[in-house]
Amino acid sequence: MQKIDLKKEFKYLYAPSAKEIVLVEVPEMAYLMVDGKGDPNTSQEYMDSIEALYSIAYTLKFMLKKSDAALDYGVMPLEGLWWVDDMREFSVENKDAWKWTSMIVQPDFVTNEHFEQARTEVRKKKELASIDKVRFERDHEGLSAQTMYIGPYADEGPTIERIHAFIDGLGRKRRGKHHEIYLSDPRRTAPEKLKTVIRQPVE
Repeated sequence: MQKIDLKKEFKYLYAPSAKEIVLVEVPEMAYLMVDGKGDPNTSQEYMDSIEALYSIAYTLKFMLKKSDAALDYGVMPLEGLWWVDDMREFSVENKDAWKWTSMIVQPDFVTNEHFEQARTEVRKKKELASIDKVRFERDHEGLSAQTMYIGPYADEGPTIERIHAFIDGLGRKRRGKHHEIYLSDPRRTAPEKLKTVIRQPVE
């Protein structure tokens, strides 16, 4: 059985230093994605979307492990794109206005056909409110600034400002959407120890 370790393969994307902000080139990657709007701390839509994402992600994993290809891999961390219509007004203080895309990266060998098979299997076992909203899509984020943030989600503001200042200092401009990768399980990790990759695409 072939084992694939995406975290190891893409260590530069998923395990950056917390001591510095760096530029990285994010290649085109495949994702399970679902869109929504509102404060992730209080939105039922957000919670439903995460449940649907993970249900399909784990079904895909075990489906491919049992297939003739016998491919084994770990389910990757949850990621989130966050934005508002006017990014100049993006604020951690007004989360009700946030729009978001929650997503989980997939190995390159996963296809849309695999995705649809996994979603069909999930539908047979569960009634999930957001199952039809999940999609399989490739995305090329490209050149981005990122760092590791350690601490409560609510206190990310200064780190985000540091990333923006870093980009300004390079004479570059922000583009696209604010991107976070959640490496810790908030149900099992103290808030001050939560690890989050914070990324901002640049041009």
